Amino acid sequence: MFESAELGHKIDKETFKKEVPKLRAALLDAQYEMLEKKEFPVVILISGVDGSGKGETINLLYSWMDPRHISTLAFAAPSDEERSRPYMWRYWRALPPQGKVGIFAGSWYSQPITDRITGNMRRSEMDERLDDINRFEAMLVNEGALVLKFWFHLSKDGQKQRLKALEKNPHTAWRVTKESYDRLKTYGKLQEVAGHVLRVTNTAHAPWIIVEGTDDEYRSLTVGRIVLDAIQRRLQQKARQQVPVAPPIVHTIDQKNVLSELNLTQTLAKKDYERDLAKYQARLSELVRDPRFVGKRSLVLVFEGADAAGKGGAIRRVGAAMDARQYQIIPIAAPTEEERAQPYLWRFWRHLPRTGRAAIFDRSWYGRVLVERVEGFCTEPDWLRAYAEIDDFEHQMVEAGAVVIKFWLQISADEQLRRFKERQDTEFKRFKITDEDWRNREKWDDYVSAVCDMVDRTSTGLAPWTLVEANDKNFARVKVLRTVCERLEGALKDEDGKYGDK
Repeated sequence: MFESAELGHKIDKETFKKEVPKLRAALLDAQYEMLEKKEFPVVILISGVDGSGKGETINLLYSWMDPRHISTLAFAAPSDEERSRPYMWRYWRALPPQGKVGIFAGSWYSQPITDRITGNMRRSEMDERLDDINRFEAMLVNEGALVLKFWFHLSKDGQKQRLKALEKNPHTAWRVTKESYDRLKTYGKLQEVAGHVLRVTNTAHAPWIIVEGTDDEYRSLTVGRIVLDAIQRRLQQKARQQVPVAPPIVHTIDQKNVLSELNLTQTLAKKDYERDLAKYQARLSELVRDPRFVGKRSLVLVFEGADAAGKGGAIRRVGAAMDARQYQIIPIAAPTEEERAQPYLWRFWRHLPRTGRAAIFDRSWYGRVLVERVEGFCTEPDWLRAYAEIDDFEHQMVEAGAVVIKFWLQISADEQLRRFKERQDTEFKRFKITDEDWRNREKWDDYVSAVCDMVDRTSTGLAPWTLVEANDKNFARVKVLRTVCERLEGALKDEDGKYGDK
């Protein structure tokens, strides 16, 4: 794989000096056009052998382009805050918006490679991580990003000579450390692991570009030309590249679905409701203060449902059982300009709770496969691929210790109409009813189809959907609280194999 990067590629200084001014002018033109159009971001990954010119290349791009619209992200060992979130969380948050360039010096590939070399990660674990990365990069491309992945290569002798040269120069000696020479000793292992990583993640939508790092002029000119060519081609591209990630929807022919089979006549008497409400609120209060939750777990609650189904009332009952400092309610409306400039899931990534905390989403990332699908706010390929992206997102949350509990609150069309009229006729409830609610009601059947597809494709073993019969508010609120308690109890039991009643 690395043979072509050990051929002694070289550019003479005169050719370099002649080509650079033209290249810089073209790069700036392309950058400003990209900035003006704001159609896509550029994500550049810089990886490779120590001493191969990774830092020099980043500095060069800063000098050749407008640095005001470039951000460089360098990642060391994860902090405590980062370790309490999914592995990709710190990279999700660092993605550049549309029109900007983000350079990752040490990317999502660095830790798996290091852990594999040091023996802290099994081959199967690394392959699982790489599979996650492939899907993540496919999502970035589908969201419009231009992803460029550079691997800078040196032979073992070339790396040794490079380190000695850097060490002799007083201006660069600080860059050579004991760890640099330690990594030289594991050169063979790095080539083995890196070769496997590059092979597995060398995809059509995000291929690796291997560059020989021996000659500064050759390396710099090669990278500059590749970046320029990629941006120019992307600017000329009329439509976004689409990576197929989801099969088409297959509809049932007997009209039977997960919503039609719900028994919406279930009720709970006021006396029983008050008893059960107090019981489960007290239980939830204990669970979120349990050391096994505070020290290892977080809680993510997702509330979706038909308009006027009672999401707000259920959320208030859940929140009443917890310390207000321990949870955050995140209401989701139409995305802002800042959010539209990022991948769809970005605005949800940044709200994930740390260990011992809870996040309650009033509407959520499922808007992509519900309102955006039904109302035509996104294309069919966008919402079709969203199912797999959401499953990946929730899987990563669970792997990081989150307990993900998802509720769909369902009411009948007749009950919805009654509640709409009640809101219209009650002065302090009028703010709850909008023209949009009435418009959504006209598409009742379309929303039913979308909900059923959502449940079928995103109700997983790690993050199943709980369908709540919500015609009776008392019944719905107790079912929500009971479910939260049962799921949390199960998660805490898994921590040590037992959960005793207190």
